[in-house]
Amino acid sequence: MRAFYYLFYFALLAACATNQSREEPTSTLAAFYDLELKPFYHGVASGDPLQDAVVIWTRVTPDQEMERLEVEWEFSTDQDFENIIQSGTFTTGPSRDYTVKVDVSNLAAGNNYFYRFKSLEAYSAIGRTKTAPAASDLINFAVVSCSNYEFGYFNAYGHIARQEDLDAVIHLGDYIYEYGTGSYGDSATGRFNLPPYEIVSLEDYRTRYSLYRLDPDLQSVHNNHPMIAIWDDHEIANNSYETGAQNHQEDEGPYEERRSAAVQAYYEWLPIRENSEHYRKFDYGDLVDLIMLDERLEGRSRPLDSLSDPALMDSSRSMLGQEQLVWLKEQLLESEAQWKVIGNQVIFSYLNWGYEPNFTINLDSWDGYPIEQREIADFIKEIDNVIFITGDTHSSWAFEVTVDPFETYDPESAAGAVAVEFGTTSINSANSNERVGTDTVLMHEKRIVNSPINPHLKYANLRDHGYLLLSLTPSRATASWHYVPTLMERVPEASIGKQLYVNAGEVKLRE
Repeated sequence: MRAFYYLFYFALLAACATNQSREEPTSTLAAFYDLELKPFYHGVASGDPLQDAVVIWTRVTPDQEMERLEVEWEFSTDQDFENIIQSGTFTTGPSRDYTVKVDVSNLAAGNNYFYRFKSLEAYSAIGRTKTAPAASDLINFAVVSCSNYEFGYFNAYGHIARQEDLDAVIHLGDYIYEYGTGSYGDSATGRFNLPPYEIVSLEDYRTRYSLYRLDPDLQSVHNNHPMIAIWDDHEIANNSYETGAQNHQEDEGPYEERRSAAVQAYYEWLPIRENSEHYRKFDYGDLVDLIMLDERLEGRSRPLDSLSDPALMDSSRSMLGQEQLVWLKEQLLESEAQWKVIGNQVIFSYLNWGYEPNFTINLDSWDGYPIEQREIADFIKEIDNVIFITGDTHSSWAFEVTVDPFETYDPESAAGAVAVEFGTTSINSANSNERVGTDTVLMHEKRIVNSPINPHLKYANLRDHGYLLLSLTPSRATASWHYVPTLMERVPEASIGKQLYVNAGEVKLRE
């Protein structure tokens, strides 16, 4: 969701549009190439780890166009490649933007592996990955969302890359942003979009992914950990839904063509399996089932513009679409895992943002689809240990999940709540104190947390950038919010700003 829905962001966007650049943006991707990586300038990546398989990825950049390019790959149990257990050749070319994607199967569960590629007489960087375990007493996920190239450096990605004990990085969307230079960013960072205009065509989306994937911190997180990704709206256009988007206009051509181009580029550039549905489940033994939802393109009805719209309570309006909703219920009902973690793009819990009179309820979130929201909340009342993990808002949140009204909810005991929800802040996309004083934002946080309008909201940070570490054991789920000190320069540090946990069998958040 674009930040102009928040009161504090109005000033930010106006300022971004008028700021003068400190330097002229470059007009070519080649200016960002690290020649030591040639021709694998975009590094390597892995993703969608199963107990017996994982997807590996790279992109080759030839000096001149080639219709067919052979790329060798090797998969090893050691980083010296003395025990290569699988290898092969993949043919790529301009029809898939020279990207390479291999689904390596017949692997052992819970193992670390190493992989690399070779083409044009050169080797790629060595990637490290990990399959999902068949059984475990500890699973660690780094949870991320909302990385905007023009808002500064991706320091949170760099910090995650250096962690040694992660099982996967879960990306909840807004991996890229579609805007042109100067429309949603901070020119003081000296980082400028390519292409410099709003992306619409397949070539546009490919170029934007290429720019992002030349960032060394984003490369590093992909090189070191498998990623499980889902799209939100900015991979297509702001506030996108099944048949349109707020940020798609008639003069930009048919929405169906833009959507198709965006989806194709996403699948080309992300290490993800290309199934008929984008939503999917990952099995981490008897400890965790990770259920990733598609809340944009699968079945979402158009978001409404006003709380007073009578269509708000229309039961035919949907966030997930009927097929995905049935699938979600089946996954939850059939799961035998201790924890059921739902990868969720937009906030599920009721939230009153408290920005009177400008902004109270975000109709692009689940609060804009209250009938389906209530149906899911009622369904999970009988299911233990459900955790929503959420991106989108560029802010950190912790909820004891209930929906308005709160007649059956007790803020002290959490009786009446049905689950917990942890929201991750942005990697670097703008949050509330980019243009408004931190003291003002702190006062607003105090106003909305544990308040009459949000008695179930137990933590909010609308100021800091970073990521969420979710650690799961048989007895406890712990959320730790890690924050970086700056976006204006590349730094390695991050610190824990808050930590909360929930015991198995409970829905009460504890410090």
